[in-house]
Amino acid sequence: MKINPLYILPNLFTGASIYLGILSVSYAFLGRFELACWLVLISLIFDGLDGRVARLTGTTSKFGVEFDSLADIIAFGVAPAMILFFYIGFSYGKLGIAISGLYVVFGAIRLARFNVSTGNSEPNVFIGLPIPAAAVFIVSWLMCEMVFAKLYPEYSKEFLFILMICVLLIGLLMVSNIRYPSFKKINFYNISFGKIIVFLMMFLAVLFIYPIYTVVSLITAYVFFGPLRAGYYIFFKKTIK
Repeated sequence: MKINPLYILPNLFTGASIYLGILSVSYAFLGRFELACWLVLISLIFDGLDGRVARLTGTTSKFGVEFDSLADIIAFGVAPAMILFFYIGFSYGKLGIAISGLYVVFGAIRLARFNVSTGNSEPNVFIGLPIPAAAVFIVSWLMCEMVFAKLYPEYSKEFLFILMICVLLIGLLMVSNIRYPSFKKINFYNISFGKIIVFLMMFLAVLFIYPIYTVVSLITAYVFFGPLRAGYYIFFKKTIK
């Protein structure tokens, strides 16, 4: 039985995502937290590429789907949880252990529910906060805190405690029924090429000048969008009735 060598390519990206997740945990253990956070963000790029490469090359497979889920739980579940624990969670004792552990468990539930509720086609919306978005929220705010701690060290403890609580809420959002938009089916054919280029250049310029603040602002807006949208529809329906 001959195997298409192109099948190796998307799975190579998935394997790279796992490897970066392990590297992230290792550097967090060594106290190099900023590098550990950036490795999680880079892992997100490989996670986005594997599925797209598989669809472009016609090499989607059941193995690839399962492999990708295992990669996600390591790179976006275990890695950010361990970074959080090594950075601040250990100082809260059992509470820090519980929050880090629950985040990983909720992330695994989120991935399992996604796998059994979707078919071969990509969904228009996500049910529950996607685990990559949850991971980006954690590591970007941790990097923001690293900057914040240098400017206002007297408020660092309160900032980190709020972040710990937010991580628990993020875990609950992953297993909730709140809908989040999926950008995988955006139709770029209806958007002019010139507008896309202008927007990308402006975005890259802002990202270059303020990388951490840009990522934090975008991911925070995305996380809050789900609950605000759900609250709007609930209120709107009650108003109509």
